[in-house]
Amino acid sequence: MTDNVKTAEELLKIMKASAMGDACFSHLLGWMTPDMSEKEIAEEVRSTFEKLGSSELAFPTICVAGENGADPHGEPSDRRIRKGDLVTIDMGAVVGGLCGDMTRTVGIGEISPEQKKIYDTVLAAQEEALAVCRAGVRCFDVDKAARDVIEKAGYGEFYIHGTGHGVGTEVHEEPYLNARAPKDEILQENMAVTVEPGIYLPGRFGVRIEDLAIVTGFGIINTVKSTKELILI
Repeated sequence: MTDNVKTAEELLKIMKASAMGDACFSHLLGWMTPDMSEKEIAEEVRSTFEKLGSSELAFPTICVAGENGADPHGEPSDRRIRKGDLVTIDMGAVVGGLCGDMTRTVGIGEISPEQKKIYDTVLAAQEEALAVCRAGVRCFDVDKAARDVIEKAGYGEFYIHGTGHGVGTEVHEEPYLNARAPKDEILQENMAVTVEPGIYLPGRFGVRIEDLAIVTGFGIINTVKSTKELILI
């Protein structure tokens, strides 16, 4: 396994990149309106990060609405957001060569009880996995903590990716927090890892919530401060 333990200087840069993500998300909440396209929103992310001082994007911004949200790696399209949509935005700034990475899913207008139930399930899974994260814990067990919540709720088949990954100069680094992680692969102090469970209903919608956590001996320091309560725009 590549050593993903970070220096204090590297962690500070990751925290600054995360702060840019929070600032960008806050801006989007006051800026987004129905009838904007996914591409328009993704471009606003790029522009906002540039204004905040990000040197580049950590990865191409994902902005997917409604049925497009069922693809966890979907690319922004000309589809316009509309009332009843869930919109997932996955974005990351770069500070001094170190990446940020965060995802939030928001609702447009009123959403259905089913959409709310799935949002709440993903949030519960994410909080469970974050609570498990600490130095000495197996990567496999962080994934299992999130997966168990989603499976118990009856959506296991719709959780189609791992729970997280390391972040550094690359937005995807070892360790990988998934069901295939070696049983002896453990989190180490001062690693930076994402925790990002999701549920994706094909042809309908998806939900993902992602934070970037610094691993410590007592738990995690969450570098992403944006609220995870469901926001309706």
